[in-house]
Amino acid sequence: MYQSSTMQYCSTRGGVGGWSFRDVLFSGYAPDGGMFMPETLPVLDPDALRSWRGLSYPRVVVEVASLFIPPQLIPRDDLGVLVGEALSGFSVPEVVRVARLKDGLTVLELFHGETLAFKDLAMSCTVHFLSYFLKKESRRAVVVVGTSGDTGGSAIQSAKGLPGLDVVVVYPRGRVTPVQEKHMTTCLEDNVHVFAADGSSDDIDQPLRRLFADQQLVLSHGLMSLNSVNWSRILIQLAHFVYAYLELSEVERAEPGAALPELEVVVPTGGAGNIAAAFIVKQMGVPLRLVAMVNANDIVHRTVTRGDFSMADKVKQTLATAIDIQDPYNMERVFWLLLGRDGASVKAMMEEFQRSHRHSLSEEQRRLLSGVLSTGAVSDEGILETMRRCWEENLYLLCPHTAVAVWHHYRCPHSGGVNRCYVATASPAKFQAAVQKAGLPFSPPAALQALDGLPTRCQELQRSADWSKDWEDRLRRHIQDVDAARKSRSAPPP
Repeated sequence: MYQSSTMQYCSTRGGVGGWSFRDVLFSGYAPDGGMFMPETLPVLDPDALRSWRGLSYPRVVVEVASLFIPPQLIPRDDLGVLVGEALSGFSVPEVVRVARLKDGLTVLELFHGETLAFKDLAMSCTVHFLSYFLKKESRRAVVVVGTSGDTGGSAIQSAKGLPGLDVVVVYPRGRVTPVQEKHMTTCLEDNVHVFAADGSSDDIDQPLRRLFADQQLVLSHGLMSLNSVNWSRILIQLAHFVYAYLELSEVERAEPGAALPELEVVVPTGGAGNIAAAFIVKQMGVPLRLVAMVNANDIVHRTVTRGDFSMADKVKQTLATAIDIQDPYNMERVFWLLLGRDGASVKAMMEEFQRSHRHSLSEEQRRLLSGVLSTGAVSDEGILETMRRCWEENLYLLCPHTAVAVWHHYRCPHSGGVNRCYVATASPAKFQAAVQKAGLPFSPPAALQALDGLPTRCQELQRSADWSKDWEDRLRRHIQDVDAARKSRSAPPP
């Protein structure tokens, strides 16, 4: 099987190549505005997949990560320790759990971390990788995160109190759930800095992109991202789909030399990090069928079905708040692979999209995309109906995002032949209002009830005539102040 000793990374827009895993770990967007991807993808052959059958989820993470992280950067034994430590605090011993329900409804539960969302898996591993290099190099970094709900809390809980790391999180005020907000604002550690912005998560992305495009700022203050822009986040998410395939495809029944069985994975989709990870796994040779399900913010659905890669006039607020996104930025990684790693074409496509908020795929491009990805769009009423039906038939509670995926089960019933898996990205405990709106019973866990009595802290980014520039300037000053303060604290006494 492919070894990672020569693994290097390049930008999807063709302007940067030959970067190491350590380089891209400490980066956000590439200097040319693109996203980092491996220059070559390892292939998982049938023998490798059969040999991995039965491995625990943490072991699968180590096996997958070792394909992309050369041992001279993180030795294999150290990698195993880091992943083990990162995943040790999850609430179920297997870390990721499979729920097998009626009529072939199989749910991959990725939400057993501290903030009850799938992002805890990749975030905790990525922060441990960061801490490993920071200690090794005796340096510090400032993580800047824009969040639609779950990423911010996960980044904060993974990094709070860590020496060498400050975390700046910006979330859209009034567009996250109370639990998501409390996971961010109740963290009072000195290295955590939370901002509530008067806008959408897509609005927040605009000033953050400009901050990361300022290479002097990035280099002088150790600026980096923990959004799924960061390749390490996507890398760990590859393991979700490899693990799902090993557990659910019945690969162990395939005769040597015979074609491997397929597994259909259905993914609730917003920023498209999970679906991009699933597509990469498919490109690595794992026989997956991919279905991306969206809410009323349906840009991915329109792109696949009509070639209409364009934002709506505004982000629509839905019950599935974490995927209320009109800029599915990880689709850039999908386009890059689909177009044969043609950086120039991806650059032209994405720069037009960023400039005008729209791009029309050619019919050939749309045909290529629809050949590897199916989609569907679900209304709020469809979300509620799905939550109710799943509870009535299984006494199993779905969060509204997972319901976006599971809606596909009831509209396209499982007929056998190909096994199917629905990705559960968050616990229903985080979305009490949606559960109550569906008329379903709900008893919040004690850990969530405890958040209500904790003090909170955050700063505001208010709307103004030139809000995007104002937010950029405010965040820039804060990053500079954070860096100056930490340098003064670490300076030796006169």
